[in-house]
Amino acid sequence: MTGELQGKVAVVTGGASGLGEGLARRFVAEGAKVLIGDIDREAGAALAADLGADAHFVEADVADIEQVSALVSTAIDRFGGLHVMVNNAGVSGTMHRRFLDDDLADFDHVMRINVRAVMAGTRDAARHMSQHGGGSIINLTSIGGIQAGGGVMTYRASKAAVIQFTKSAAIELAHYEIRVNAIAPGNIRTAIVRKSATGEDLQKLEQFEAAIREQMRNDRPLKREGTIEDVAEAALYFATDRSRYVTGTVLPIDGGTVAGKAIVRKPKSEKPN
Repeated sequence: MTGELQGKVAVVTGGASGLGEGLARRFVAEGAKVLIGDIDREAGAALAADLGADAHFVEADVADIEQVSALVSTAIDRFGGLHVMVNNAGVSGTMHRRFLDDDLADFDHVMRINVRAVMAGTRDAARHMSQHGGGSIINLTSIGGIQAGGGVMTYRASKAAVIQFTKSAAIELAHYEIRVNAIAPGNIRTAIVRKSATGEDLQKLEQFEAAIREQMRNDRPLKREGTIEDVAEAALYFATDRSRYVTGTVLPIDGGTVAGKAIVRKPKSEKPN
């Protein structure tokens, strides 16, 4: 590790597991002090203990924007400032076989977490950064917000909203030297799909996940599997001065999926003797 975030303070929402955990670990390894916010008290406390004195966990539900504000103020009070805000917390929503069967009962819940919390986190972090020389705000979206497709329609709509908001906030906050960028992971194995499959038994879920991942793998130009570490590397770039002239961008971490489907090349036939 290179210590690129030495002296920096970061907040990572949804930081107790999955992508958020990977980002928190990488940031601490690079010298940052990290406040981890999550609803999972046990996992969050365990992660903070594992990371040591440079990490602190706060139990928070980002569906309540007052708790988002508390994460920002706690980071400032505990560590003396805020330089990087990662709005990572998100939910997929209930999965349905067809959009025609979707009762939209989870719409408000998904939008509160995936959109409103991102807006609140950006706003609250920017209020501090605007008075202290700027900073970096990183919003987690998804290739589902870039590329149209069937299934989890509310989730797709929420992630598309994050992209438009990120670009708009980047334009307005540039005056204060605040950079706002988004990362769009694709086919990174985390528990978000598993958590969304309410009412499905484990075997059916595993079969569903396997089928979806196989299709994505076949369509993806790069055949290596994406990892949480790949996303953390992108977040590190946006968090550091290496991206000081970069704002309003959306970076897919997806093996080329949104660029287009893989080209299937047939093996060359052997020449006759």
